[in-house]
This record gives sequence, C-alpha cells and structure tokens, in this order.
Amino acid sequence: MNPLGAAAVLVAGVLLGVLATWLLLRRPAVEETPTFDDAPPVVPEGVSEILAVLSSSAVVVGPHDEVLEATPAARLLGLARGSRVGVPDLLDLVRQARRDGRPRVHDLELSRGPSDSTLYLSARVAALPDGLVVILADDLTASYRIEATRRDFVANVSHELKTPIGAISLLAEAVEDAADDPDAVRRFAGRMGIESGRLADLVSQIIDLSRLQADDPLAEPQVVDIEGVLHDAVDRCRVDAERRGVTLTLASAHGARVLGNARQLSTAVGNLVENAVVYSDPGARVVVAAHVRAHDDDDDVEITVSDTGIGISAAEAERIFERFYRVDYGRSRANGGTGLGLSIVKHIAASHGGRVGVWSQVGRGSTFTITLPAHLAQPGAEDHQGREARPEEDAVQQEAERQTVQDHVETVRS
Repeated sequence: MNPLGAAAVLVAGVLLGVLATWLLLRRPAVEETPTFDDAPPVVPEGVSEILAVLSSSAVVVGPHDEVLEATPAARLLGLARGSRVGVPDLLDLVRQARRDGRPRVHDLELSRGPSDSTLYLSARVAALPDGLVVILADDLTASYRIEATRRDFVANVSHELKTPIGAISLLAEAVEDAADDPDAVRRFAGRMGIESGRLADLVSQIIDLSRLQADDPLAEPQVVDIEGVLHDAVDRCRVDAERRGVTLTLASAHGARVLGNARQLSTAVGNLVENAVVYSDPGARVVVAAHVRAHDDDDDVEITVSDTGIGISAAEAERIFERFYRVDYGRSRANGGTGLGLSIVKHIAASHGGRVGVWSQVGRGSTFTITLPAHLAQPGAEDHQGREARPEEDAVQQEAERQTVQDHVETVRS
C-alpha cells in the first residue's frame, strides 16, 4: 500500500472512533427503577389543631388506607385500631370519597360484642389533597336511647292507663244496669272509687317522674339531714304498716348529711319503705337506717331499708328498677301499685350522684341500699337541734345503732 492510501485508512479509523464515542455519549440514560422509599404522607398543617377542638371523633386516613392521625375519642369508639380503620363500612366510604372526591354522610350501627350495647354513629367522610381522607363521627347513642325510652314510656303509659279507665267504664255500665239493686250499686261504686284512686296515683307518679327528669337537685343543692329524710319517709308509711301488722323500726342517723333535695330523697326512701310494707306479710319487720361509710377517696352515706318479707328472685331483681315492672302483679294491683316507684328511686339516686342496689332472697326478705356521696360537716357545726355536734358521742351511738341494724340484716340473710 502506498503512503497516501495508508494515511487515508488511518484518517478513516480515527473518524469512526470519534463517531462511535459520540454515539455512545448520545445514548439516553437508562431509567432508574422506582423505589418506595419516598417520604410518608404528612397531615396538612393546621388539620391536627382543628381536629383537636372539634366535638366529633376524627380520623385522618392516608393514601394507602393507613391511619395517620386519630383522636382519643375515635380510638375509644373503635373507628381506628392501630394503623387501620376499624370499621369496614367506614373504610368503604373512605375509598369512595378518595376515588371521586365527593363527601359522604352515613349512619352506622356498631356492635361492641354480645354483652355490650349498640353504638349509633353519624359519620361524615371527605377527601383532602394528596389522597388523604378525613372522617368525622358523632356519637348519637344517647339520643337513640332517649328516643327509645320515650317510645317505651309512652307505650307503657298507654297500656297502664287503659286498665283502670276500662274498668271504670265497665263499672259505670254495671251501675246503670243495676239501678234497681242498691247493694249492687254500692258494690260497683266502691270498685269505681278504687279504680279512680289507682288512676289518680298513676297520673300523679307520671307527673312526678316527669318533674324529676327536668329538675336537677345538684344545680342548687342544699345540705340535707338524712335523719329528717328517714323520719318523713317512715311517718308517711306508719299507718299502713300498722294496718297490715308490719313492725316499722327507725334507727337514728346522726351526722349523715348529703347535698341535694330533701323532698326528692324523702320520696325515694318513702317508696322503698312503702314497697317493703306492701310485700311483707303480717308479723314481718321493716328496719330503716342510715350510716356514713368511710372510703380511701371519699365518704358515702348508705340508706338501707330491710324487710323480712316475701323476697325477690335473682332473675326478677335485675328488672325491678324498670318502669312499670312488677314482681307480684296480683299483689301490686291489689295494693294500688303502679310499677313506677322503684324507677323513681333509681332516678333520684342517680341525679344525686349515687346509686341504688338490692340484696334479696325468696322467702327471707330484701335489703335495698341507696348510696350517696356524703357531705362532711365542718368542725363545730351545729346540727338541726341547735346543739354543738359531739363527734365522739355521735360515733358511739351511731355504731351501736348500726350494729342493731346489721344484726337484723344478718338475721334476714341467714
């Protein structure tokens, strides 16, 4: 090869090398494989502060259905469980809202187990930017229960009112048909008087219950001397007890005081004493007492009404505080019972921050106990008789009387 041809080949090789290098440099970069190490979604600024002041339970859900934030109330209701939405129906609403951006409102019924009551919730679901969704839920359980109670109460009242009204109507027809028989007229007229009295008692207790529900005794509480309450309750039932041959015993309650309404408490204790007398046979004994029981955190006043009457079975004891429920329907009707007395006792105890309970055994008697927060008097305070309180003297006397009552209760239970 001549020198000119060799030079041409060398130049062509250099040019090809340069071109190849240029092409390699022009090749597009290989796309990087996507990773999932991106920063996790963040709740927008200001949302947490807004949720904290809302009365509704709130949950913020991320783009992958994970719970980013939940208020304590939402976790208590089970709307958020760990990092997931705890209600399947609610999760479906979250996905729908994220998909089309439209807010949704839905009512939910949540069962919290076979022994727990149903929760009623009104949930609102709305989409936020970046795939986030917010859940706001209001607990309507109390409203549903009030409405259910109102419906039951109206139905029960209607049924209870129809009985005496129907009896009076029939007796009126009987009187008309027996116009020529004076003895029959007097007999039917006597029955009409009994049914009229029962109707009046029922209406009166319905009015009392309605008034109690609207009257909060702790809104403007007074210091109530429990000893006076017990005296009023026993005096109200003493004549009936003597007529039935039931011994009524009142133990003193020096120093037992609570905050509330004396009239309401007298009504509650009077209802218990009246029941004890009615459900006791001649020769039975009813003891009414109260004492202060000390606890580590606070003191309670326990009012007890014990009897040696017919007693209550365990199954019925669970229902006796329901409105219009009667243990012995025949005896209750014969004595003018309305089935509202114990429900009134329960309401009064609860409105005073206390509770009512019962121990009973068929054939041996019952002990009803109203437990109320005690009002501790200041040292040197005078009692209602105007004398200076002597704690040591009262404590000895109260302990002796408490032991007497306890002996009676143990006799009933043995």
